This record gives sequence, structure tokens and C-alpha cells, in this order.
Amino acid sequence: MPEQATHPSTPTTPADLAYGAPAARLLLPAGDLNDPEYYQLWTETRRGGIGGSDVAAILGLDKYRGPRHVFEVKHGQHVPTSAALSEYAEVGQEIEDFIAHMFTKRSGIPAVPTPGTLANVDRPWMRCNVDRYALDPVTGAVVAPVELKNRSEYQLDDWTDGVPDGPALQVHWNMAVGGWPYGWAVALVGGNKLRFHRIERDEELIKTLIDVCGRWYQRHVAEGFPPPADGLEATKDLLGLLWEAKPDEIVEVPLTKAQKLRERRASLIEQIEELEHQRTLVENEMRLISGESSVAKCGKSTAWSWKANGNFAGKRFKDENPDLAAEYTTTVPALDVERLKADHPKTYEKYRARVLRVPKKEL
Repeated sequence: MPEQATHPSTPTTPADLAYGAPAARLLLPAGDLNDPEYYQLWTETRRGGIGGSDVAAILGLDKYRGPRHVFEVKHGQHVPTSAALSEYAEVGQEIEDFIAHMFTKRSGIPAVPTPGTLANVDRPWMRCNVDRYALDPVTGAVVAPVELKNRSEYQLDDWTDGVPDGPALQVHWNMAVGGWPYGWAVALVGGNKLRFHRIERDEELIKTLIDVCGRWYQRHVAEGFPPPADGLEATKDLLGLLWEAKPDEIVEVPLTKAQKLRERRASLIEQIEELEHQRTLVENEMRLISGESSVAKCGKSTAWSWKANGNFAGKRFKDENPDLAAEYTTTVPALDVERLKADHPKTYEKYRARVLRVPKKEL
């Protein structure tokens, strides 16, 4: 695991420590990310270490990114991001000032912009870009890092009584890099609800994060070995986008390896089918008990519900009510995929999803 390391362009001096972080130095001053030259420098700086946003992904606790995402980015690979997620992140950056303002207004704690990218003095591969610094209201000294999040209404419960794992780990990583005794996690939920929590430094957790992330950095960034496959949906989506499929390209796989993977897959499919059958059996018993009722209760508590709030049975509706269906049928613009395929076959192939199919015939 990497412990000591040097950075050729930034020495460690007392002046470096005067940026509000007891255990870190300023690696890259803050700048305009819209400036191509600065953005390139900022990207290269992020590639050289593990940042706060990488930790949850490395541990498999990020819904949108996994270890493979971090590996590809650290090695300069462009990782496609969905338009919806990109827009969400963009909005979050644009309203950071507002969230910080609301935090200060509600808590009385000043939250100010930070000087830039920090690197831990003893372990320079540990890096972070803290959203804001919390100041002591009396002395004005920097006392803690503040992590700002923009979250949907669906995550309100996650932020009401505490902090979700991903942001909590990011705050702890900020504390690990900068040496602070506590940190703040702040979220604007649903656009109109502010939730903030103070997180105390957990030395045991920080020690574990440094150990796990340090080993991961050494193996997959410094030495360059790709991480093994994982079971994240985010990784499945990424692997479908990393390479452009070449129809005539063939990869040779050792027979024993192929047999092992196919046998394991078949066994898992059997287990899934049996579990699905068992679940349906239990749920059908619930439906039988419910009968005409929409809700089943145990005293004042709801045991389960069986309400008519699912998908609309459009085909059955059309078959049984053809006149009414005709009245409420409208024509909407649709992409003519078949015509696109005929006129622009190469473009069509570029946007086709890659499907993994395993023949039933034994090898």
C-alpha cells in the first residue's frame, strides 16, 4: 500500500499548510473549469490520486459508478455519462452557492469557497476537492469541510435521520485528507428542503478507508491492473459502452474458463427462477387473503396493499372498448428506426446495445 509519495511540482512547506487543512497542502489552486487549459490540468490532477467522489465507487456503494469507472477515468479513458445524470450534476454545481447560503442561514455557520484541490501531506495520493469550508463564527478560522449535495424528493427519508453512505464516506475522506475532527454533509432535497448533519471523525473507519483505497490505488492506478468484474448494474452499462463492437472480431477463451462461467451462470439462473417461483407463491397467498380489499392491516399498521395503481392494460382496453379507444388515440412523433437502419447502417450499428447471449448447447 502506498504510504509516502512525492509530487514533483508542489513542495511541502509551512505556506502550503496555511489553507485551512491541518494535514493537507494545496495541490492545485481553484480555477475556471470552463477554461480548457485549466480543465485539462484539473483532470490530470484528479487522475493522479483518489478523490472523495471515488471512494464510494471503489467500495461499490455508488449507484452510478463502480470500480471500473474509476479505473478507466484514472487511465485517461472517456467514460460515457447519461444525459440525465450529466444535467443533474450540472444543476448541482450551479446551485452550490445557494445551498451553501441556505446552510449558513439555517445553521449560523459561515461556509466559504475553498482554495482548490488538496493532497494529504503524508499520502499525496489521497486528494479531495472540498465544496466549502465551515468557519468558526467568532474567530473566522477554518474548522471543518462542508459537502454540498442536490438530491431528489425520493431521497428525503435518507437525509432526514442521517446521511446516506456515499456522501458520508465522502465527508470522512475529506476529514482523512485534511485532518479535520468533523465535517458537514448538506443536501437540498427536492429543490425546497434543506437537510444538514454534522459527522464526527471516526478513526477506525478512516483507517479502513485509507487501507482499502490505498491498496486499490497501488494495484489499479500505480501498477495499472484492471479491477475484476463486479455485480453492479452501473458496470454492466459501462461495459456495453466502452468498446465499439467489431462483428468480425473473435476472442479465444480457454475451454475450462468458458465452461466454468457458463455452469455458474446456469446455476444462478436456476436459483433465480426457483426464488421467483417462491416469491410469487407468497405474494399470491397475500392476494388471496386480500380478495376485494385494497389494503391489509394488522391493527393500525399496514401489512401490505393490493391497489389498482399499476400499469394501464392498454391492449385489453382497446379490445373491449374500441370506440372509446379510438376517441383517445393520438399520433405522436416517433423515430423511424427501420428507415435509419436502411439509410445509415453504420450509424445505426453505433447506437445498438450489445446483448450477451449464451447458447444452450453444451461446449
